[in-house]
Amino acid sequence: MKLLQCLSVLASSALLARSVLASPAASPRLPDTKNTQATASKREENQENEKKEDKPSDPRYFHEPGGNMYLNHYDHMMRSYLIFFHEKNLETWIAHGSLLGWWWNGKMLPWDWDIDTQVPDQTLYYLGENYNQTTYQYRAAGEAKIRNYLIDVNPHFREREHGDGANFIDARWIDMDNGLYIDITGLSELDPATKPGVWSCKNFHDYRTADIYPLRDTFFEGVPARIPYAYDKVLLDEYHEKALVVTDFEGHRWDATRREWLRVQDQAVTPRHDGPHLGSKALRRRAAPEQQQQQQQQHSPAEKAT
Repeated sequence: MKLLQCLSVLASSALLARSVLASPAASPRLPDTKNTQATASKREENQENEKKEDKPSDPRYFHEPGGNMYLNHYDHMMRSYLIFFHEKNLETWIAHGSLLGWWWNGKMLPWDWDIDTQVPDQTLYYLGENYNQTTYQYRAAGEAKIRNYLIDVNPHFREREHGDGANFIDARWIDMDNGLYIDITGLSELDPATKPGVWSCKNFHDYRTADIYPLRDTFFEGVPARIPYAYDKVLLDEYHEKALVVTDFEGHRWDATRREWLRVQDQAVTPRHDGPHLGSKALRRRAAPEQQQQQQQQHSPAEKAT
């Protein structure tokens, strides 16, 4: 009996051993290199497509640092700013570096990443009293997105002296999406008794009434805008003649054919001209009428600003 039990146990053990040896060992799962490579390749392709879609068609956006991020925002910001002032029947015009950029080709200077505007002091007071810290909503034609802009007026806007120089910007028009802004400075007739018709900002820029009025209608960055009447005199007084004729500046060179400022390393040709218009003599306010007419024609046609 015991012998039979022992034989039965041995048979069971042998059967179990055979079953274990016959079962294939589970091999580790190797990664599908073909699928992995295809996924990585697809991801890289998608990334390249996204980069291409982010690049605007305008060559200027490729040449200038930050251009593909900001120039479109500036267009909307300038348009919304001018529409607001038109809706409220308030005066404003482009100034300083923005006016110089307009003189060359109606655009911002590629190394000057802000927009400068001016307003008469009565407009500034009205903004401070009625619209400070308010938000203006703007939706571009054909777009669903609503953009918000903050009107931020300096609390010291009624102080018209330079002081310590910390408050010479009177207000700003701020894009609430990205923090970009337009600088707004007011002009005041500080001493009408002894200096009648002389208008000054808080940063020592002086203008005569005839320098500013009547305002001229034009375009800036493709948007209807206004500029001082004697824009050439204003530019000569602030920047001198050199800024209107030098074609190499801040690592850029003026391309007269494309009418663009290009970074030097990006420019295949090296044309050198004395300026985009009529040269220095035609920049005098006392220029002959036919010169003034030709000079105006070289800028955008005068149209009513929005």
